[in-house]
Amino acid sequence: MNAEPINWAAKRTSRGMPSIDFTSPAGAPALYAPDSISWRVFKNPISLFIGGVAAVLLELAEPRVRSGVWGHSIFPTDPLTRIRRTGLATHVTFYAPANVARQVIKGVVRMHDKVKGETPGGLPYFANDPVLLDWVQATASYGFIEAYSRFANTLSRAERDRAYAESEIGGQLFGATGAPRSVAECEAQVEAMRPLLEPHPIVDEFLSIMTTRIGLKGPLRPLQRLLVRAGVELLPEWVIERLELGPEWRLSGFEKRLVRTLGAIADRIPIPGTPPYQAAKRVGLPLRQLYGH
Repeated sequence: MNAEPINWAAKRTSRGMPSIDFTSPAGAPALYAPDSISWRVFKNPISLFIGGVAAVLLELAEPRVRSGVWGHSIFPTDPLTRIRRTGLATHVTFYAPANVARQVIKGVVRMHDKVKGETPGGLPYFANDPVLLDWVQATASYGFIEAYSRFANTLSRAERDRAYAESEIGGQLFGATGAPRSVAECEAQVEAMRPLLEPHPIVDEFLSIMTTRIGLKGPLRPLQRLLVRAGVELLPEWVIERLELGPEWRLSGFEKRLVRTLGAIADRIPIPGTPPYQAAKRVGLPLRQLYGH
């Protein structure tokens, strides 16, 4: 079946977001199987928020990615829209019909072709550089997989390895041909990047945006700073030190338990209208199977 190409400029919701139908056609498979670890991981809004913070911190610590993100996106001026678009693209990758996911990813790759330049320190960058794509894929996999395991539902080492291996499906389509396929490979990739990671005022600006300008909804709003700090807590210890993030960004033992409780609760609550919920309905996956782990 060939779907109509997605017009990202024309097909918009009331919030200006691209309109993606996760509910049809009935039975249409996604790129990822319903019994994948990825379907479990990416349904949890608490761990996704935490993992997203950790992933972006790792990305902004790398000067070429930092220049590309801050110089060629609307994040500094309209962070909420930028985060919503990124979140939608992520959910499309895992839950939309496979042909729709491929179209969206192709569109992202085309947009990345325009992102190139030079860092203030003189390093050239290009968003579709395979090295940078591998790093972005590694940071995303690390953030989301490890946040889910630590703050929602513990994954065994074998399950985490499987989750990293699964990420290769989307990673290849984005051009990340050397992204990590296991816990060990991810740890090695982060370690290999150690010489380039550095503190920067943009890292601090990002944390300020996430704590003051991006508003979570409803009862989670007062917990927003706590969840941002959980994202910092997720980083390797040496990265926290390298980014010069002080104790005010760390969690106490009680706070870790609180975040873990929130993540565990979120893991069992189906939220109607969300992409994971709609995708489960589309493929006939019982909600108790997706939300019952």
